[in-house]
Amino acid sequence: QVELVESGGGSVQAGGSLRLSCAASAYTYSSNFMGWFRQPPGKEREGVAGISVGGGNTVYADAVKGRFTISRDNAKNTVNLQMNNLKPEDTAMYYCAPALVVGGVIRPKLRSWGQGTQVTVSS
Repeated sequence: QVELVESGGGSVQAGGSLRLSCAASAYTYSSNFMGWFRQPPGKEREGVAGISVGGGNTVYADAVKGRFTISRDNAKNTVNLQMNNLKPEDTAMYYCAPALVVGGVIRPKLRSWGQGTQVTVSS
């Protein structure tokens, strides 16, 4: 059963930081490349960061490169997203999920999502 619980969102001013966490069930987490996705208001969901099973390989969307850092703790089945220098355009609902990379684009591997965590960045 796919279980994903995201947390850590909030409201910050531009330039601020937030750290998101995602707790996944062992079924969801094990042996999966994991990703963070976001859905801005009125827009489609997009992949922003991904990390390999061992954590040695990461990939980022161009919009967040140099500002966001994805990490994982395999002992705790958690995936984190450190977000620095936040911008108003980062405002979105953020989700984590098993992922894959197709043509350089981070895509969800499954169709199941958690409840997400809201990030709001004011200018």
